[in-house]
Amino acid sequence: MRVAHCSDLHLLSLNGARALDFANKRWIGGLNLLANRGRHYHAAVFEAMVADFNRSAIDHVVVTGDITNLAFEDEFRFARRYFDAIELGPEHVTVLPGNHDAYVARGAEYFATHFDAYHRPDPDWLWPDGERWPVVRVRGEVAIIALSTSLTTPWFTAWGRIGEGQLGRLRAALGDPRLAGRFRLVAIHHPPAGSRARSKVRGLRDRDDFAAVIAEAGAELVIHGHEHLDLHEELPVPGGTAVAVRGIQSGTYEAGNLTRRARYRIYDVGSTAPGATRPALISDLLRVWDPERARFVAEDTPSGDDIAA
Repeated sequence: MRVAHCSDLHLLSLNGARALDFANKRWIGGLNLLANRGRHYHAAVFEAMVADFNRSAIDHVVVTGDITNLAFEDEFRFARRYFDAIELGPEHVTVLPGNHDAYVARGAEYFATHFDAYHRPDPDWLWPDGERWPVVRVRGEVAIIALSTSLTTPWFTAWGRIGEGQLGRLRAALGDPRLAGRFRLVAIHHPPAGSRARSKVRGLRDRDDFAAVIAEAGAELVIHGHEHLDLHEELPVPGGTAVAVRGIQSGTYEAGNLTRRARYRIYDVGSTAPGATRPALISDLLRVWDPERARFVAEDTPSGDDIAA
């Protein structure tokens, strides 16, 4: 099975925005748009990524948050139009919110309304307490377990928190017999490991509690966004091994910094050696935005035809 991971799209629409709408934390984001994001993050790049999805043999897409900039309702409508062009459809595209999607309190409501189909759990994975997160979607040999760390935080901060209740449900999901023999892919917005997870301004407040759940119940891969960087960390899992924790750059960045240029990653999951209890990560392929050809290509692709995904 092939799973694509992208993040931090920051799809901007100021249609209908009023000056009064910036009389809150949005004024900080508005200044950032003028100085940075408005020039560096482009919806056309995500449109090209969608085209790349549609011509590639991808089975599922996971988007780990920050689909908007300022959590305007029209931004969610704007973003939804791009997502609806993914031919796999919402059943095979999982989207979780990031801190920008809760820039103001109503952002969570807008995300829930306009992206409901993209984070709707499987019917047999509804939590008894009526809570939505974590969302569990089983697709073939892969179980996607999507968390929300999206919160409206004080000005000049962008930290996240999973919360005790959600952590308990995560523990239950990872240990559920229905996921026996499946590759458990945990998706989260904020990095849950490494030095950036410990940042008081941008980090994950309950990262140690998350690590304890993973150490107890296990997982096969953890993916995240938030930092706009290709990050590689590990967390211990049962048996004395470790689970890879992987971050990814923004999916729409187009500017001079080559290390941050738009990317997405394709993970291949499949059967392993005889006796293995779960499928394993076989390989991964990084797809990088090439502004000269206005398309995504395999990493280190020479000039000429692209290497097929």
